[in-house]
This record gives sequence, C-alpha cells and structure tokens, in this order.
Amino acid sequence: MASHFDVKRQRGFAAVAMVCFFLLYLPIATLVVFAFNAGSSLAVWEGVSLTWFMAAWNNSAVQEAAARSFAIAVIAATIATAAATMAALATTRTEPYRGLTFKYAFINQPLMVPEIVTAVALLIVFSRIKAWTGYSGLGFIVAAHTAFCIPFAYLPIRARLENMDLTLERAAADLYATPWRAFRRVTLPLLWPGILAGFMLAFVISLDDVVITEFVKSGGQDTLPTYMLGQLRRIVTPEINAISTIFLAISVLVVTLFFFISRRKV
Repeated sequence: MASHFDVKRQRGFAAVAMVCFFLLYLPIATLVVFAFNAGSSLAVWEGVSLTWFMAAWNNSAVQEAAARSFAIAVIAATIATAAATMAALATTRTEPYRGLTFKYAFINQPLMVPEIVTAVALLIVFSRIKAWTGYSGLGFIVAAHTAFCIPFAYLPIRARLENMDLTLERAAADLYATPWRAFRRVTLPLLWPGILAGFMLAFVISLDDVVITEFVKSGGQDTLPTYMLGQLRRIVTPEINAISTIFLAISVLVVTLFFFISRRKV
C-alpha cells in the first residue's frame, strides 16, 4: 500500500523553511532595530532612542513627500477601485463568450509585464504629452499608479463577485427592481468588503511604488519612496531606518486589514 505524501512531514522541510524565513526577515528586523539606535551608526548599537523618528517627523522634506505619497495613493486607489469594480461586474455578470479570457488577460496585463517595462513605456508616452501640452503636474503619476493598480483591485473584487449567491439579485429582479436599484440595494452591500479590500491593496501598492514613480515624476515631485531612494545615494543615517519602519508598519497594518476583510463570507 502506497504511503500518503504530506509535504509538511518531509524530512528537512521545516529546516529549509526556517532558513528561508530567517534570511528573508533578518535584514528587515535589523533595519527596524537600528531605527531605534541612539547614535548615527548603522552598524554600532549605542542605546535605545526615538531621536531618528523625531528627526523624520520634523523633516519638512519628509513631511512634503509623505503628504504627496498619501494623496497620490488615495486618488489612484479610488479611481483604480472604481474601474476595477466596473470591470469585475462586466466580466462576471455575463454568460461566457469568445474573447472573455482575452479580457481577463488584458486587465491583468500590468501583473504579467515587468514593472520596468511599464515604467519605460509610460515615460515615453508621458514625455510626448508633456511636450505637447506643457503640463507636468502630479496627474501623470496619478494616471500611472491608477493603471498599475487596477489589476490589484480587480482580483479581490472579482473573487468576491464569483462567490456571491445570485439568488438575492434574481429575487430583486423578480420583484421588479431596476438593474441599478438591485445593484445599489443588493449587489453593492454584498460586494462592499471586496471593494474595500481591493482599495486597500491598491492603496498600499501605490504607496510603496518606486520604479514607475521614478520614471514618471517631474522635478520636485518626490514621493516618500523616491525621496528615500535619493537619500540612500547620499549619506545614509538611521533616519531612513525610521522612515522605513513607519512605512513597514503602515503596509503590515493595511495588508492585515485586507486579509481579514477578504476572508469575510458573503
């Protein structure tokens, strides 16, 4: 009789997994620890202090970049979530037809193409638009982040729609509810956790983006990630560790909320 295969009980599997986790999270843990270093060294521990968090808080350049990052992320995530919701409704509330798979692939294309390729393509297109219009504001960054975030918002919204029971929607139609009224009173309340999860995922993706922003932004439009990248090219201080720690905490909080919201059953 053949033995039952269980990957969790294979010899050496736990040890390999622990080594991988150790190598992955040790640099992050080191960064967080040295964010609380009292001295300016990134290698020598000189005591516990919140000096570098206060320095980052009082840094006007950090404040400006952080405000810009959050504004761009909120706007881009909102537009991306609205577009993703419409796309998810259009691709799930319909009978299968030829070309539907192509639409899935087209919507998720930013996930499959290397980010550097998307960044270069946007740079070429936006540079021509800037030359034609003379406009060089934050609208280009918002547009780039929106396009890149749509598939991240689309996936949890579509998954929510596919798992929803159509009985209530059909009952609303049987009771002479218009499509819009049925959507507003039945579909939207059931879909809301998926929409919120998609928004949070798009928000954290936009907030953390470096490559596309670095290619698309104009002078004086640094977001917090690109500001940190610029500082790393100069003098590295634990202030960057402090900013990174705050960024990490925000990302972990948003992803954790996304996990619990996306687990809610219909």
